[in-house]
Amino acid sequence: MKASNFSAFCSGLVFSLGLLLSQMVNPQKVLNFLDFFGNWDPSLLLVMAAALVVYWLAFFLIKPKMSKPVFASDFQLPNKSTLDKSLLSGAVLFGLGWGITGLCPGPALANVPGGEPKLLVFVVLMAVTMWGFDKISSKQ
Repeated sequence: MKASNFSAFCSGLVFSLGLLLSQMVNPQKVLNFLDFFGNWDPSLLLVMAAALVVYWLAFFLIKPKMSKPVFASDFQLPNKSTLDKSLLSGAVLFGLGWGITGLCPGPALANVPGGEPKLLVFVVLMAVTMWGFDKISSKQ
């Protein structure tokens, strides 16, 4: 196994374990977090704060000291800094989907081994939608 593949596997494993420990894979936990006027559960704020700390350390402290990533020839960061219709509509659709189902792509994929039918339908539809968007956007 190549070192880059092993590194990606370990990163995905740590990410999945974080999702499991934080219960981000539990749709009801997420829906309770988003229910500000009902049964609000603020515990996922700690998860978001921890994620921001990791991002801040990597982006502002570690990345400036590296000329390139360990397993790639260069950093591939977005260079677009403006809001446009595509970004905003995608963000709205993502938020609506997350708010309706309580799942976003990472937790949904981490839940696949559980084999719950509704979750499998979600993952299949997500994959089909991503593939369709890719096909449509490549023609433009």
